Amino acid sequence: MAEIEIDTRGETCPVPLVECRKALRKAESGDKVTIIGTHPASKKEIPMACKALGLEIIDIKEDDKEWKIKIRK
Repeated sequence: MAEIEIDTRGETCPVPLVECRKALRKAESGDKVTIIGTHPASKKEIPMACKALGLEIIDIKEDDKEWKIKIRK
């Protein structure tokens, strides 16, 4: 199983979601994809998109300036 990390800090919508989808397309079943970003709207959109695709959200962490979302394909 691979762990893929995508850094979208400083990017605004729709870039974090687009990069997330690209990584998930390349990922194998069971792989973990972690997205790091700073755009507040993406923090809401990415989990919604993942749930719609039937993917598992493992974890969402947030501090003052950035968030990190872990997804299992």
